[in-house]
Amino acid sequence: MAKTLIKNALIINEGRSFRGSVLIDGKYIAGVYEQEIPATDVKIIDASGKWLLPGVIDDQVHFREPGLTHKGDIRSESRAAVAGGVTTYMDMPNTNPQTVTLDALEWKFRRASEVSAANYSFFFGGTNDNAALIAKLDRKRIPGIKLFLGSSTGNMLVDREEALRRFFGETDLLIAVHAEKEDIIRRNKAYYTARYGENLDISFHPKIRSGEACYASSSEAVSLAEKIGTRLHLFHLSTAKELSLLDRGPLNERRITGEACVHHLWFSDEDYKRYGNLIKWNPAIKTAEDREALRRAVMDDTIAVVATDHAPHLLAEKEGTCLVAASGGPLVQHSLLAMLDMAADGIFTPEKVVEKMSHHPADLYRIDRRGYIREGYFADIALVDPCKPLTVSKENILYKCKWSPFEGYTFRHSVWKTFVNGVEIFSDGQVSDGAASMEVVYNPE
Repeated sequence: MAKTLIKNALIINEGRSFRGSVLIDGKYIAGVYEQEIPATDVKIIDASGKWLLPGVIDDQVHFREPGLTHKGDIRSESRAAVAGGVTTYMDMPNTNPQTVTLDALEWKFRRASEVSAANYSFFFGGTNDNAALIAKLDRKRIPGIKLFLGSSTGNMLVDREEALRRFFGETDLLIAVHAEKEDIIRRNKAYYTARYGENLDISFHPKIRSGEACYASSSEAVSLAEKIGTRLHLFHLSTAKELSLLDRGPLNERRITGEACVHHLWFSDEDYKRYGNLIKWNPAIKTAEDREALRRAVMDDTIAVVATDHAPHLLAEKEGTCLVAASGGPLVQHSLLAMLDMAADGIFTPEKVVEKMSHHPADLYRIDRRGYIREGYFADIALVDPCKPLTVSKENILYKCKWSPFEGYTFRHSVWKTFVNGVEIFSDGQVSDGAASMEVVYNPE
C-alpha cells in the first residue's frame, strides 16, 4: 500500500489544535508533523481548511444483526458510521438470537469480518442464567459485559441478586449497565393508565420511565460495585441526579464511570411536541435542566464518554402510543456533526468533543492503538469540513431504516473523508466497497 500524506490540516488531538500533516504508511500513522516535510513517493491529500480528528469510537450501538435486519444490519449501519466519521463501534447483545452464548458472540465476529466498514467489537450479554460463562470470555476480544437492569428484550433483564453478584465479582472486565428500576416503571405505568387510560401520548414516556427509576437502579448498581470493587460503566445517563454517583479524577483511576448520549445532550422533553415518537428512547429524554447538567458534566469531565445508543427502527415501528411505539433511533451517521454543532454554539469545545468521542473511549476500554493521532497507532482518521454545511435528507441518509430525527436540519460541518486502518473508506459522500476494518483488540492489564 502506498504512503499517504494528509497535509495542511488543522489537527485536533490531545487537547490541542494545530496546523500540521499526518503521514500514513499502510495501516498505521507513520508521523505527525507541525512543519512542512519533504514528500516523495507518497499520495498527497491537501486538507487545507479541513479539520483532522481521530476517528470516533462509539461504545454503544445496536446494529440489529442477527435477527432484526429489517431495521438495520452490520453492513448498512457500519457504512453509515464511517460516513459520520465513526471508525470503531461496540455493538450490543440484544439481537436475535441474543449474544449470550459463546457461539452467538463468535457468529457476530465472523459476520463483521465479512461486511463491516468500520472496526468492530461486541459486548457479551449477561442474563440471570449464564454467569458461568464469565471464565470462558476472552478479555482481549470484548469490551465488557452488558447487563440490562431495566426491562429489555427477551430474558436479558438481570434481576436476581445471585447473578448480579457473580457478574460484578467474578471478572475484572468492565460491567456496562442499562439502569432503570423495573418495579418503579411498572408502578408509574399502572398509575398513569389508571388515570388516563391506555392511549397515552409521548409526553407520558419520561413520567413512566422516570428520573426516579433511573436513579434508583443506577445507585443500586453503584452500591454493589463499590462493595465488590467492580469496574462499572453507566450507559446513557439521562438525569442530573445520577451524576453524583460517578467517580472523579484521572480516568484510569476511576471505578465508576458514566456515558452521555448525543440525544440526551441535544433534546429535552420540550422537544416531544415537535418530534413525537421519533425521539422516544430508553432511558427517556428528560428535562432541559437535566440536559444542561449533562452538558456541564461533559465539559467538567464528570462524564467519561459520549456515544449514541444508535438503535434503528422502521418508521412504522415508531407509530402508536408511548406504550406501543418502539424506543430508540438512528444516530451514528450524525453524532459527530451534532457534537461539533454544539461546540460551535459554545456548549463544548472541539477539543472536548474529540476527548469524549475518541480519546476517552480508547482509554476507558483499554483499546490497542486507537483513539489518538499518534505515530504507531492505527490510521483511523476523520477529516471534517467546517465550512461546508450538510442538510440531512432522505437522499443522504445511509441508515437502512432511511430516517433520522435530524432530517431537514442543516449541520454547520460535514465529514469530508474517513480513513479506517489507513484506507480511505469514505470520501465526498461515497462509501467505498473495499475491505479495511479490523476486530478491536483490548489490553486488559
